[in-house]
Amino acid sequence: MSDRPLAITATGMVTGVGLDTYSSCAAIRAAIDNFQETRFMDEQGEWIQGCAVPLEEQLQGARKLAMMLCKALEECAAQAQVHLEEIPVIICLSEPERPGIPENLGNKVFFLVQEFLGMPLHRDSAVIKQGRAGGIYALKLARDILYQNKLNHVLVCGVDSLLNAHSIRYFETQDRLLTSHHSDGFIPGEAAAAILLSPPQCSQQNQLLCMGLGFAVEQATISAGLPVRADGLTQALNMAFEEAGSSMNDMDFRIVDVAGEQYWFKEAALALSRLLRVHKQGFPIWHPADCIGEVGAAIVPVCLAYLKVAFEKGFAAGSNIVHHASNDDGQRSVAILRFGAWSEQ
Repeated sequence: MSDRPLAITATGMVTGVGLDTYSSCAAIRAAIDNFQETRFMDEQGEWIQGCAVPLEEQLQGARKLAMMLCKALEECAAQAQVHLEEIPVIICLSEPERPGIPENLGNKVFFLVQEFLGMPLHRDSAVIKQGRAGGIYALKLARDILYQNKLNHVLVCGVDSLLNAHSIRYFETQDRLLTSHHSDGFIPGEAAAAILLSPPQCSQQNQLLCMGLGFAVEQATISAGLPVRADGLTQALNMAFEEAGSSMNDMDFRIVDVAGEQYWFKEAALALSRLLRVHKQGFPIWHPADCIGEVGAAIVPVCLAYLKVAFEKGFAAGSNIVHHASNDDGQRSVAILRFGAWSEQ
């Protein structure tokens, strides 16, 4: 069992189906989406569907990303009654090489967040630009900061948007978008989410705990044209299970970053078949992107915030959870979570 667990103690979320955690989670639980026609057309002249965040402010680009992120951060801090300037903030953003990503996006978002909040961020704050899988890499960095510096809190957050012309055109030419002429694709979206991490409290019975992390690289990427065997995801899962002192047999359900493409569902199913050694009546797989679209680097904090609410509201499918996220370039990351009490023994 990990000797450095993380407790998720507060959340913030801004999505296309809600401007705070509880409204977003209620919509996701009810399978309500906000998919609407965007201002972009596909190659057949039909409007492309998307899921935009309806902010009152008419912002675009880095300014909209920073504003969404600030709203999630402020909600998270208010929920936990902490001061943002006193807590290291790890910001997860898209991969720099993804088409449609402005130059120096990390610096722009980082300084705009400080401008909009009206305060400097903590000196140990950082930016991780690793796309969907980056949120779990951020958990590892947060864990190192939390335990090495003996802090009480670290904040992990993510923000991303695929609703721009360059990204949409690229993914359409790669047959990755859901359009009028292509059914095996995703709906582009945007979101921001934040989670507050702390060392677990032995006196608290009900905590959402991150018990293990795992990472690997898949060679048979979505664009490689190789047979899908889920080698990378299986390796990452084994690493996370070893750290957590558990196995796939102990898990009750999964929550993943899958946004609609068959490749990712097939990879998840293959990894499960390679690691599950007992018969289960059911093994649910949750994928919030069904309601909010493909939200890139925001998906891991979205999933973890949704998990916390699921336990608070009593609709979780069990106490032991596998969460995994994958990048187009082959990066695979896994977090093993458990809801319950923590004992140092």
